Amino acid sequence: MSTTRRGAKFAALVVGLSLIAAACGGDDEETTTATEAPATTEATEATEAPATTEAGGETTEAPGTTAAPAEEAAMRITYDIAEDAVWDDGSPITVADFKCQYDAVMGTVGSLSTTGYDQILSLEAGESDKQVVVEFKTVYAPYRGLFGAGSLLKADAFEDCNDISADLQTEFTFSNRPYKLDSWDESQSIFSPNENYFGDDVAVTSKVVMVPKADTETQIASLLASEVDFIYPQYSPETAAAVAGDANVAVSIEFGGDFEALYFQQQSGPFADPVFRQAFAQSIDIEALFQQIYVPIADGDPLTCGPIVPGRYCDETTFQGTYDAEGAVALLEGDGWVKDGDGYWSKDGETPEVRWMVNAGNSRRENTQAYLIPLLQAAGFNVVADNCEAECVFQQRLPSLDYDLGMYISTAPPDPAYLTASFTCDQIPTEENDFAGQNSQGWCNEEATAALYEADATIDLDARAELIKGAIAKMREDWVLLPTFQFPKSGLYRTDKVGGPVDADLNNFQAFINFNEWTDVDGDGQIVVGAEQWPGCLNPITECANSSWYVWTIAFPLVMGVYDTTADGEYELTPLMASEPVVEIL
Repeated sequence: MSTTRRGAKFAALVVGLSLIAAACGGDDEETTTATEAPATTEATEATEAPATTEAGGETTEAPGTTAAPAEEAAMRITYDIAEDAVWDDGSPITVADFKCQYDAVMGTVGSLSTTGYDQILSLEAGESDKQVVVEFKTVYAPYRGLFGAGSLLKADAFEDCNDISADLQTEFTFSNRPYKLDSWDESQSIFSPNENYFGDDVAVTSKVVMVPKADTETQIASLLASEVDFIYPQYSPETAAAVAGDANVAVSIEFGGDFEALYFQQQSGPFADPVFRQAFAQSIDIEALFQQIYVPIADGDPLTCGPIVPGRYCDETTFQGTYDAEGAVALLEGDGWVKDGDGYWSKDGETPEVRWMVNAGNSRRENTQAYLIPLLQAAGFNVVADNCEAECVFQQRLPSLDYDLGMYISTAPPDPAYLTASFTCDQIPTEENDFAGQNSQGWCNEEATAALYEADATIDLDARAELIKGAIAKMREDWVLLPTFQFPKSGLYRTDKVGGPVDADLNNFQAFINFNEWTDVDGDGQIVVGAEQWPGCLNPITECANSSWYVWTIAFPLVMGVYDTTADGEYELTPLMASEPVVEIL
């Protein structure tokens, strides 16, 4: 949903579309935290406070209201849909479509995440079917992530909104954005202007084609050969250098919400042992790894916040000083571990094997394995590469926790609520819950879970930041991950083929969402986008949505919700709404 940059179910993105697990194709893949985190604990102080109304970001007293009992609604949001807001077939967007989204999230078999939506007590029409009144059982601070980009369903497109698991496999039949999807298959998708679009930002070019390109080398070759007009690869100096000889290729680089990390799956396997997990993590010299792998990519420093980028919610001291090889040895020996005949750590006659999974074809991650595995083996850890293709990693093995050590990039939305969906106890996918949830580390810390849920119910930004930082500190204590780098975003495009604000949204969580504003410079009647990962299906509620490239190429371009994200990390109201939603704390 936290948007993976997304068998068993995906661990990731999109119910509220916020870590996108998406990927830069076979070469580079990410996880998207797409779903805003839920708040399932009662917010006693908030529910006892006087009723207030929030509109346009300012909070004022709501005249004539009284405090609701704690067991009743704690918050109410009233959404007024624009009168001219319609789907591409001209039918009006109404409360039924909001209700369909809610029912599908909560009822669909294999729903990626219910976070946020599970706090809804009721969703009803207000004064008309163009007004949606939603009541919540808790105060839910990250409400802007609900019913957001990619998170609204056209009710009459489904036989039963309560379970759409069998729908939207190879076609996406509705749109309320400037473009609609004419066709999709394994080789390409074709978009044409939505003639019933009601916003001012109409489609400029008569046709947009998206095509899969398996790896960075193929993308660059296609761009240089003018087969594609635009690509969005994970940045590397080699990529920029490869196109430097073509004066018609522009390269734009931005730093945003992307971060890479090493993750320890601790629900089962060797890292279920906290001593072994800590010793393993302390045996990885992040500074040396940074110099070996990341310095050639871009200037900067190792990321030490945790699973978040620098800003209000980042404490840069949290993951400093993680390397302690001597301490790791002492820790293991004190717990009864000894070296076996092969020099690997063993306990009670058992030598654990650590399966390190990355997506095959990702040269940077494979280079990281090639660098670290010999060092870890020399330190006594039996580590083996256990890789598979991107679809296997992000749509099967991560959601089912079928790995020991993972490495991927996450694309985070503006609000840190994605942490709740990705790191709380109740979001661990299991057979019992049909592998629902985005906590693909299998980490359960009750104190951190409580802090994250409390953060979701905390309106005050400073107080919320302290709760987030406290939860991330628990991640360090329990050695859930090792953050490595805030990864730059890059867009490359042919100035002789495409024009307009091509690089204006590269830093946006919604990536190149503004392609409707791009112009056809060479007059061939189309814009061609090279995609680094191709979705296996088109359902925005199930595992299909675990890839950032799914939401970038399908969900975001076709479905407008209440808010969009911006390139500077904010939320903005969309043309779907007649006015800012009214938020009442009851």
